[in-house]
Amino acid sequence: MKVNKTILVGFLFLLIGAFIFVSDLLNPLIRPVTHLFLMGSSKGKDIIFFGLLGLLLILSQVIPRKIDATRYLKISIVIGFVLLVFGNLLEVVFRLQMGIKLNTVFCSMSSTMSSTSILHTHLLKSILGEVLTKIIGPFIQSNINTGVGLYAYVPDISFLVVLIIPILFITLILANQKRPWFTNFLIAFFSSCLLIGSFDGGLWATPSLVGLLGLWIVYRNGYYLNLHLGKIIKDKKLLKANENIQPSYRNIGLSEAKYLFNRFLPILIILIVIALRFTVAFAGAEPDYYTVEIVNMTDNVDFGDIPIEKISNETYHVDSNYNEMELINDLKVPLNNSCKYYTVSWNAYSYL
Repeated sequence: MKVNKTILVGFLFLLIGAFIFVSDLLNPLIRPVTHLFLMGSSKGKDIIFFGLLGLLLILSQVIPRKIDATRYLKISIVIGFVLLVFGNLLEVVFRLQMGIKLNTVFCSMSSTMSSTSILHTHLLKSILGEVLTKIIGPFIQSNINTGVGLYAYVPDISFLVVLIIPILFITLILANQKRPWFTNFLIAFFSSCLLIGSFDGGLWATPSLVGLLGLWIVYRNGYYLNLHLGKIIKDKKLLKANENIQPSYRNIGLSEAKYLFNRFLPILIILIVIALRFTVAFAGAEPDYYTVEIVNMTDNVDFGDIPIEKISNETYHVDSNYNEMELINDLKVPLNNSCKYYTVSWNAYSYL
């Protein structure tokens, strides 16, 4: 393997990931950027993101012979979509087994608080977190949530779904071989987002949508991305390399209308997916008040300033003016070591 600029950049990203693991010095610079596409970025996500980005860039240069990278990119998109769908179906199975509603956030209080929902699932994360904890547990800092609190609740079939992740990783490596440097970086970036979203967020999470739809855009319009950037920065090598990846629909006698439809299809799909995501969130919302179910709660729990009203031994209502995320996080303080788990109904309107 010949060391080139792509490999050197890959090693640089690996070093950044390693530095974030041992120090918080870069957080004020990195976190405001990564939270935009990693959905509320955290230290753990930042480490994984830069590690994956660096690794994927390095591995994009390892296969000496030419392969059909476009075919593998298409396969990766299909596998990624299937993995995300299966991840969310596991949430449905999990909730049916537990007898809890679909439109709630489940918060386990075993070990550290770990939450999961159909809109942002962490079930697969808990399996990977359990493995990492057993391997490098003493080195994992306390501010990195591995999701192990959910491990006891994951359906048995989840372990089979996890096996799809390394398959996706391999096809993404094959999809990024022998490409112009710009699409090479884009595929590595979107692949990192997709892999993170596959176990931390699921189908409706920001990194999943950024990764999956980003790869689809590169698959459909990678030629034009390279072409426009190459002309702007006057990169002749990029333009030359780009000649070999013209889209399959460009010169096959399509009418102008069909050609434009094929070219801008990714944008249409993005709009549909975003609209569907918000539809699910608002359709399942409970805007009048939050319903909080607390299982096996000890006596005399002091909820402090949380405006909570007891309805029964396990059921409580909270004022709908409370922000959903703040409520979930505020409840974990008084309920720490005071219950088995609790659930909070959705209220997407609280973010408006």
